[in-house]
Amino acid sequence: MVDLVSIGEPMLEFNQQPGTDAETAALGRRFYLEGFGGDTSNAAIAAARAGCRVAYVTAIGDDPAGDRFAELWTAEGIDMSGVRLSNTHPTAVYFVTHGPRGHEFRYYRQGSAASTMSPVDMPKSLIENAKFVFASGVSQAISPNAADAVFHAFDLARAAGVKVAYDTNYRARLWPVPRARAVMHHAVAMADIALPSLEDAQMLTGLNDPAAIVDFYLRLGPKLVVLKLGDKGARLGTPDGHVDIPPFPCRFIDGTGAGDTFCGNFLARLIAGDQPADAARYAGVAAALKTEGFGAVAAMPHEPVVRAAMATT
Repeated sequence: MVDLVSIGEPMLEFNQQPGTDAETAALGRRFYLEGFGGDTSNAAIAAARAGCRVAYVTAIGDDPAGDRFAELWTAEGIDMSGVRLSNTHPTAVYFVTHGPRGHEFRYYRQGSAASTMSPVDMPKSLIENAKFVFASGVSQAISPNAADAVFHAFDLARAAGVKVAYDTNYRARLWPVPRARAVMHHAVAMADIALPSLEDAQMLTGLNDPAAIVDFYLRLGPKLVVLKLGDKGARLGTPDGHVDIPPFPCRFIDGTGAGDTFCGNFLARLIAGDQPADAARYAGVAAALKTEGFGAVAAMPHEPVVRAAMATT
């Protein structure tokens, strides 16, 4: 039995590394560090490192990238009974570059194994015996059948009394705003917890004020909304009011996966029994610590590191 079932698409990551101008000029190429990505896989790993029992539901290719993920999830103690192996579709990859505008992404995911997921791939028993099911806008954006798979998983969870959490995580290259808005807002309406980020929410709602955005999502149906504000912290809302979660100071290097780190740690701490505001403060510290290293997964902190950082404030 697991506490959290996370659903979505893993992506092998190649993250640009800093090098001297002389090295770059002499070699005529950039240096990339291999790592791991995919928002819901990242969140699953973050939750596992916070002490949560986690299962991941996806499809991966029978290829070296898929092998690397299987090794990673095994090392992190993640249940892979919901992972399907495809002989005909590859595991997705992406590249991260860093420049004046921050980190930028280039994805190679069309026709990925995960995009072939459908409702029949959702493991009924695994979902019905969990405490939370988690998915994101990316989980649904990769294909229409994957969108239906997430909706089916949410239906199974709700029927069994399992709580549902959803991160909007809008990606403009995957789908246009009108369709994204329709699908995501329907998913949010099925969720107990919504975990949007400010930039996504501004695009999807047309609102700018964090308080108004939190109230907008609360009106869709969730009883708890946590709006991620990046280096401004977070804003937590319930029907009883809002709470501001201050940012944790950090030495920023790479923001890749910070929001996923927040989501995974927040859900892990809720499952452990923390009150929502306390869970959000813990998650904020974990997310800040992740930005102090390169890559979505490599820099994710384990619980003792987060606790030690929290003890300094």
